[in-house]
Amino acid sequence: MRVTRPMLALSGAVAILALTGCGGSGDKDEAAVPEAVTGSLEHIAAEADCKPNMQTDADTIRQALCKKGKEKYVLATFSTDRGQREWINTAKDYGGFYLVGRKWVAVGHEDVLQALRGTLGGTVEVGLNHASHAPGGGKDDKPAHSGHHDN
Repeated sequence: MRVTRPMLALSGAVAILALTGCGGSGDKDEAAVPEAVTGSLEHIAAEADCKPNMQTDADTIRQALCKKGKEKYVLATFSTDRGQREWINTAKDYGGFYLVGRKWVAVGHEDVLQALRGTLGGTVEVGLNHASHAPGGGKDDKPAHSGHHDN
């Protein structure tokens, strides 16, 4: 078999993808994340080994406080996907970390949510940090979210 330039180019591209981790096999951390759980607040809390302390029990949202070790987090379930997305979009304006599943969200410290993600699945979303916009600025006076770009 004769090696041609197109074959060398293809081989080089495959090698680069393999070295940079951009191949089709996915990230090994992603492989460890289970499919997101579904169900009632009580079911999700049980999966997370939480005894929920109910704070809100309404038709559209149910919300409880949970503990993971010494850390606390909020677990909320929603009656609709749209209601969940609207709630998250509003809440993210206040910063924080959100572990998001289908019709549920956990809100807490990043480390707690990463640990929960190994049990509950879901994806982590990060809220906006407006501390750098306050008088006196934030750490290093740099924007805290991707809505601002240095050009």
